[in-house]
Amino acid sequence: MTDLTGRTAVVTGGGSGLGAAIARALHAAGVAVVVVGRDTAKLDAVVADLGPRARALACDVADPASVDALRAALEGTEVSILVNNAGIPGPVAALTDIAVDDWDEVFDVNVRGTFLLCRALLPGMIARGDGDVINVASVSGKRPLAHRTPYCASKMAVIGLTSTLAFEVGPAGVRVNSLSPGPVQGPRMARNFRLEAERSGTSVDEAEQAFVSRAALGRMVTEEEVGAAVVAMLAMPGMCGADVDLSAGMVA
Repeated sequence: MTDLTGRTAVVTGGGSGLGAAIARALHAAGVAVVVVGRDTAKLDAVVADLGPRARALACDVADPASVDALRAALEGTEVSILVNNAGIPGPVAALTDIAVDDWDEVFDVNVRGTFLLCRALLPGMIARGDGDVINVASVSGKRPLAHRTPYCASKMAVIGLTSTLAFEVGPAGVRVNSLSPGPVQGPRMARNFRLEAERSGTSVDEAEQAFVSRAALGRMVTEEEVGAAVVAMLAMPGMCGADVDLSAGMVA
């Protein structure tokens, strides 16, 4: 197992949910964590909870100027771990009812944001000959999920970006992998179940049960399990170009 103590990680979307859970897991493993996001109040709360070896930097991952400012703020910091977690769920609707702006917003955050952060922080890793990028994708990029086309398409794009980028930077000693969680207990899934219930005329409980029944374990995964998976992936230095399924058996 690789000792992560003393390394520095940037975690996007770090103010809540999976990002905060990933930041907590990395921090507990001895990593200095930079939590990144748009809501400074949420970021500050995460940093206050983590304590030493944590700091917050505001950034809109979809905005090139904002990402450039983040890179400048990190000058002199040896970032050797990048977790591209920032993402939005997008609309729950038939493709024919989805507005172009809503489609573009999902790809701007989920795909463009991943591209921009990689472009900003990979040069330092390449120059040092070592580093890890973990892109948070989703099992929704790998199996049908009706009325979620923008989200599913964006997550499949992240998986494709990961596999190709791994071959670009692997020879320089930089490992690029993706983690595909299944449904994660929390506010985002609660929102999705509510919207699906409204669309289908069922109850929220029925919408949730129909969703989790597709998993072998018959449940969702937890934020803490996702954080632990990131740490475990970093402890396997031979892994590169992989997509790790963490779905309670949603995809098998």
